[in-house]
Amino acid sequence: MTPADRDGVFAHWPNRITMIRFAGSLVLFAIFAVWGDVSAEQIEQGRAPFLVAFWLFVVVAATDYLDGYLARRDQIITAFGRIADPFTDKVLILGSMVYLCVMPWSADRLPATYVVVILAREFLVTGLRGYIESLGREFPADGFGKIKMIVQSLAVGGLIWLEAFPWGDWWLNFWDVVVRGLVLLTLVTTIGSGITYCLRTRDILSEVDA
Repeated sequence: MTPADRDGVFAHWPNRITMIRFAGSLVLFAIFAVWGDVSAEQIEQGRAPFLVAFWLFVVVAATDYLDGYLARRDQIITAFGRIADPFTDKVLILGSMVYLCVMPWSADRLPATYVVVILAREFLVTGLRGYIESLGREFPADGFGKIKMIVQSLAVGGLIWLEAFPWGDWWLNFWDVVVRGLVLLTLVTTIGSGITYCLRTRDILSEVDA
């Protein structure tokens, strides 16, 4: 147990922010559950819930940097933070994608097949990380994984953004192409990140067996 752990889980701001982010994710899902099952025509009659959902997602996603920055600046490393921070990231992104792939106004832009692949990658990497760390080796996120998280955040935010604001036909068509491109890039970076983790696992296991 580190000195920070002995102070208490919520004695430091990084852990507090992580839990606020988790609560924000649950509020976002509540908005999707209550107002998400509407058509594009109905959205035009009232965009307020989608505007709230967009800015809520932006704040929750952006503050991932803040709690990490504070933890590094103040050298506050806790077992809770190591588990809760990436867990909250996954809840926010994967939970949003599960909703977005079935809601009428977003399902066409985010195929359920993509979400299944992304979920499979997360389960695979979580299993690999748990196994490697059980061997006493570190298995931190790499650069590819961080890029994947950024692209996923842009894609999810973009899907909500399209419905949060009124657009003319030209701008709607333009941003629709951009967001669909981000969704496809999310799939590519997710698969690529999964491959890099598998290769790292192979290299670590070859060192352990040597």
